[in-house]
Amino acid sequence: MLSFFTTKISPRKILMKCYLCPRFFLWLLLSPIVELNVGGEMYTTTLSTLKKHPGSKLAEMFTGQPKLRTDSEGRFFIDRPGTYFKYILEYLRSNQVPTQCIQDVYREALFYNIEPLIKQLEDSPQIFGELVARKQFLARVPSYSENIELMIRIARAEAVASRQSSVIVCVVRTEEDAARCQDALNSLDMDKKSVVKFGPWKATPSISDLLDCIQMDVEAKGYKISFQPHVAEKGFRFKSYDFFYKFMFTWW
Repeated sequence: MLSFFTTKISPRKILMKCYLCPRFFLWLLLSPIVELNVGGEMYTTTLSTLKKHPGSKLAEMFTGQPKLRTDSEGRFFIDRPGTYFKYILEYLRSNQVPTQCIQDVYREALFYNIEPLIKQLEDSPQIFGELVARKQFLARVPSYSENIELMIRIARAEAVASRQSSVIVCVVRTEEDAARCQDALNSLDMDKKSVVKFGPWKATPSISDLLDCIQMDVEAKGYKISFQPHVAEKGFRFKSYDFFYKFMFTWW
């Protein structure tokens, strides 16, 4: 018998046959070959491979009645990035943990809820460093994510008819640093200049480390930025290079 998944039957006929003929539905479930369209990328595998980890979302998609739509060729359609599904499929086939595109594959493993792969990826240097080191550090920086969004809003507001826009950032690691730069913050506020303040925090990474994190996370959102010490205007009564930096957003 030809596998249903390798024949061209319209989705409407498939659903009608499943409804009218329980035996057809049983044959559909037992059919060993499955054709997939994952975000426009075509894959052929077996039902047992897809259901290898029963608790996963991927296995659930193919358990019981079909829960997925089909494309014009009758292939099951999954609306996810197809490029990285090959790594998911390779892991299901051979338990081979990917060594490329780790961050992207990790995101897909989370979506499909493949717990063994998730745990192995979290042990990789890339994910371990991000989750355990960097993310845990940033969790100790008050309002870090909110400040990143505030920086972007300020930069966009100042981008009208400009190639670049700048945002002044104040970074203080300790309460003592925060007290030392308060006069400068007040002065900038009087001049009606927006300043985004990061810190203080209780963790070992330095101000330089946080600046790198800010640049990394803003660039991850698609923006082109650079930063340098903020050069104080004449009469500014503070060593601005100690805690103040200017982030430049380049728009074109």
